[in-house]
Amino acid sequence: MEKIAKAIVKFRWIIIILVTVITVFLGYQIKYLKINSDIISSLPDDDPTALLYKQIGNEFGGNDVGMIALETDNVYNTEVLKHVKQITDSLKVMEGISTVTSLTDIIDIKSSDWGIEIGKLVDEYDLPDTQAELDSLRQRILSKEMYKGAIVSEDGTATLIIYTSLDGADKQEVARVVKNKVQAMNLPEKVYFAGLPMMMNDVSDLVTTDLIRLIPLVLLVIALVLYFSFKSARGVVLPLLTAAIAVVWTMGMMAWGGYDMTMISNNIPIILFAVGSAYTIHVLNRINLCKEKDRKKALVKALGYIIVPVFLAAITTVVGFLSFVVGSYMTMVKDFGIFTALGTFFALLLSVTFVPALISAFKLYKKKVDENTVMEYERKNFLTEKILIPIFHVLQKHPKNFLIMWIVLILLAGGGFIFLKRSVNTVEYFKKGHPSRVSEYLMQHKFGGSQPVFVVFEGDIQSPAVLRTMIKTEEYMKKSPDISFTQSVADLVEQMNDAMGEGEKIPNSKDKIEDLWFLLDGQDIMPQLVSDDMQKGIIQSRLISYNSKDMKKFVKYMDEFIRKNSTEDCKIKLTGMPSVYVVMDKSMFNSQISSLGIALFLVLLIVSLTLKSFRKGVYSLTPIIATIAILFGFMGYTGISLNVATVLVASVALGIGIDYSIHVITHFSHALKETGNMNDALRDTMLTSGKAIIINVISVSAGFLVLLFSQMVPLEQFGLLVAVSMVGSGLGSLTLLPVLLIMRYREKQ
Repeated sequence: MEKIAKAIVKFRWIIIILVTVITVFLGYQIKYLKINSDIISSLPDDDPTALLYKQIGNEFGGNDVGMIALETDNVYNTEVLKHVKQITDSLKVMEGISTVTSLTDIIDIKSSDWGIEIGKLVDEYDLPDTQAELDSLRQRILSKEMYKGAIVSEDGTATLIIYTSLDGADKQEVARVVKNKVQAMNLPEKVYFAGLPMMMNDVSDLVTTDLIRLIPLVLLVIALVLYFSFKSARGVVLPLLTAAIAVVWTMGMMAWGGYDMTMISNNIPIILFAVGSAYTIHVLNRINLCKEKDRKKALVKALGYIIVPVFLAAITTVVGFLSFVVGSYMTMVKDFGIFTALGTFFALLLSVTFVPALISAFKLYKKKVDENTVMEYERKNFLTEKILIPIFHVLQKHPKNFLIMWIVLILLAGGGFIFLKRSVNTVEYFKKGHPSRVSEYLMQHKFGGSQPVFVVFEGDIQSPAVLRTMIKTEEYMKKSPDISFTQSVADLVEQMNDAMGEGEKIPNSKDKIEDLWFLLDGQDIMPQLVSDDMQKGIIQSRLISYNSKDMKKFVKYMDEFIRKNSTEDCKIKLTGMPSVYVVMDKSMFNSQISSLGIALFLVLLIVSLTLKSFRKGVYSLTPIIATIAILFGFMGYTGISLNVATVLVASVALGIGIDYSIHVITHFSHALKETGNMNDALRDTMLTSGKAIIINVISVSAGFLVLLFSQMVPLEQFGLLVAVSMVGSGLGSLTLLPVLLIMRYREKQ
């Protein structure tokens, strides 16, 4: 290690220049970094549910449905109809939009003196302008399930304009343009934007806002902690500079590799500032403690000592992040694991090369080193006198009481497991009062929700048997409390047959169906419901609830029907956002178990091999396992759900929190060999490593608590939970671990 340290000092200018060049290059790449908040893209390309959902988009003109809702006292008003037409006409000519459906542009089938008439519900060139015409329109809408509650609310106070994005179009950009165009119209009605594309556009905006707001804030918070810890400009600037360069390298690598920023990877910079600065803190602290008068020799000596401990601390953190790569199903979680691990490695590399190179090149040494002053400072330090020494004395006298306290705490936390929930509800990403959340509330209460549901039928769609199966499926779906309306080509065939005077039913003859079908050809709605070769058709619907249990219940409800009614001649499949969310929910739970299990195993292996003792490895893991148990209990009692962000906490806490145990047990082992006395070894460990642990806990926790100012609820919760776990693992390493060591080694003495 000393040879490596000498080489770093010798080639300091090469290191500085190299780091500068890499930083400039990767910093330039960041401008190409894009934000992708599309839920579907978080699932693997070969996932059957995601694959079927994408196929619906390819074959039926888009499955990403955006909605604009106009709310007013009375929709049946000529001015309101003009505004609906204005939005409809504007959307029709927009690039990236496949279809538009609204009150002024929706199919209407009715009988006439000539037999049957297929046209529009409203004549867009001659909008109703008399009370009689408006009342007639109201009666027509209320008499048809195709319109009532689907395009106009039953109470007549709101109406929808629905569009689908073209396959391959930038859905978020389309949603942004739609939103801007409609807002620019300054309509007198209340305007709401709903549907997945709109929601993802809002998530993307929040990600951008968070990055702009939170990075300066986390810099300020960590800078304050560093200043009060080191009381020098060097102690503030160097850790933050190291972390900042690690962030630039990581974000630049993401852009260079063609990866997008997602709703969880946007907290990578916050994590790297909080975690990455810690390695430089350890390096600086060791240099400050070195008593050599020749500061260059002191730098080499300190660096030779600190490289291995810092490397071990970093590698366990990297393992915690990399566990997501192996244990997670969702690609955005895997990407998070890859780049957070990479950023942590960058921070490690910079702290042991770039920081010493800067200190050596610009002579940023501590000016005075007086051993007596250092000892006096340590003796009178607040942390030492008021916290660590009292803890040490209490631990010595009452180790069993502390152990009982931890056991009781873990048992109490276990009760919270009962209340632990999982949630993939995108609406809950937004704070109460956010326009997206308000819009979804309106959609749920007036239009049966906004989550698209598709039931796919493969077979001869013009066959009476297939069409009847579609009708049977729709009737079954409507029995679910979360489905308020359905739409399919079978409904249109029934309406046409009724208009012909044959009754609202599917004709027995395929020839009769083909005759009716001929009249439907060319209608805008047909490509949305039937494939060109007429071998595939879909039922369109929307799910009211965003509750994970309700979605799971609905998918199970439909799966039972499909299993009983799907045949070789009529294959039935279910897809849509509820199905996607159920897959995400299941994968999230499995990811939590597998990633945490992998992380625990690898960290135990690394620590045991490093300390050359399996027992010490188990001791090191005990505080963090206790902390994770308490963490899950805390989530259960406080109602914080496992979601795409909080599912990461346990493995992150393990990777970061294990450092504290490693510092305690390695210091204790070394001191025990030197002194031969357990009490002296533990006292030295508490006073030296204990102080560093407390400072590190405060620094890391403060960095993560900045996420409480995030605009996204899951990231707020993520920041709080990591801070709680840091405090828990810090306390565990300073109380529970020493208790285990006391009980183990006191028997020997």
